[in-house]
Amino acid sequence: VLFAVIDIIGNIPIIIDLRQKAGQIQAKASLIVGFILIIFLFIGEQLLSIIGIDVHSFAVAGSLIIFFIA
Repeated sequence: VLFAVIDIIGNIPIIIDLRQKAGQIQAKASLIVGFILIIFLFIGEQLLSIIGIDVHSFAVAGSLIIFFIA
């Protein structure tokens, strides 16, 4: 589900293959991930400031993770 949220267009073949093997993809996991994303939309900056990380450093770290996954 995480990969589908990050890059839905690039993961269409994987999602189709999973759907053929499993028969059905659980929508419950997608709803939970969507809820978590909405929560972090509103409290993400405050949470990062509590931890002591600025948004730009977090963006660089996230882009490196996505680069290594690719």
